Amino acid sequence: MTASRGPTAPRRSLLQRTWSLVALPLISILLALLVGAVIILASQLVVPGQEFDPLLPIKAYISLIDGAVGIPPNLNAIVGTLVAATPLILGGLSVAFGFKAGLFNIGAQGQFLLGAIGCVAAAVAVSGQPSVIAIPIAVAGGVIAGGMWGFIPGILKAVSGAHEVVTTIMLNYIAISLFAAIVAGPLSVPGAPSPITPDVNNAAYPILIGRNGHVGILIALAMVAVVSWLLYRTTFGFEVRTAGANPDAARYAGMRPRTLIVITMTICGALAGLAGTGEVLGIQHHVTSSYATSVGFDSIAVALLARSNPLGVVFAALLFGAMRAGAPLMQIQAGIPAQLVDVLQATILLFLIATPVLARVFRLRGAKTGIDAPGTFTKSYGSGSEVPAA
Repeated sequence: MTASRGPTAPRRSLLQRTWSLVALPLISILLALLVGAVIILASQLVVPGQEFDPLLPIKAYISLIDGAVGIPPNLNAIVGTLVAATPLILGGLSVAFGFKAGLFNIGAQGQFLLGAIGCVAAAVAVSGQPSVIAIPIAVAGGVIAGGMWGFIPGILKAVSGAHEVVTTIMLNYIAISLFAAIVAGPLSVPGAPSPITPDVNNAAYPILIGRNGHVGILIALAMVAVVSWLLYRTTFGFEVRTAGANPDAARYAGMRPRTLIVITMTICGALAGLAGTGEVLGIQHHVTSSYATSVGFDSIAVALLARSNPLGVVFAALLFGAMRAGAPLMQIQAGIPAQLVDVLQATILLFLIATPVLARVFRLRGAKTGIDAPGTFTKSYGSGSEVPAA
């Protein structure tokens, strides 16, 4: 007779699987913080006349935490972190969804900007309508604009095999110029000292909590559930994951690569456009021609850290959002430039790339290594192969 495994066996198995997924990302974060501490200490040595403080890294990180959640926890600080994480959640979903299909969506930056200007244009068009009408129309304007900007590299790849990494990078630059031209042209406020769009007025997201906790936070969380359902509970999601994991098997099973490419990239663009929409309707309420953001590129880091898992995107976005929210207070209290956050994020990615080495160093057997970089399932120019038929 074999002894019953008991109820603890499935629980232990779940914990093991969870640890195998999060162990190396956690180690990467801790090592990045250690590198940041070394940089802080080293920077004191190169500044003339500055007294060396060996505890400065600890003070800096305490200030960072204080700015992110408060010490003790403060509602406005927590809400600020949630607001900073909201566009990263949507942008991270945009990149992660593409990864699941074997597509690398580097165009989240341009799709974000097109979503921002699209929602402003829609909001201006319905400026006289009540909020219950203006908000959905403005959101639809941003989502459609972002989706169309994702559709372009999708159709180019599906029809001609043009690599989405190349086309989305080029479209990012086009989006920046197009954004500035629209703000300075048809959407510009007449007589303004510098190009600026009108206020979105009734299309602005309502504030639910704290100083700026707008409804976009709930929209972002709802989209996490929607994307999870789409990927893991629908036939389309199964096809997307199959094509991303094994392109040859997907073709053999009769799936349509071209259609999957176009639809997936359009969804990616729509999610990034929704991120831009939330920033405008929830925070900015207008945009200028010089509006700049790194959300699109930070979203790539979020998706990689989350290993393309929608729930993981939430935690990765909260981490990066906390860093962004806490950086100003760190600069004020500890005198450490807010740009240290960019260094920490880049270092986290560096260690994520080196996870096979970390797994050996820390003897983590069974831990999932790598950053889940996608393998695209259609050929690109110069490959010597034709794009597979739909």
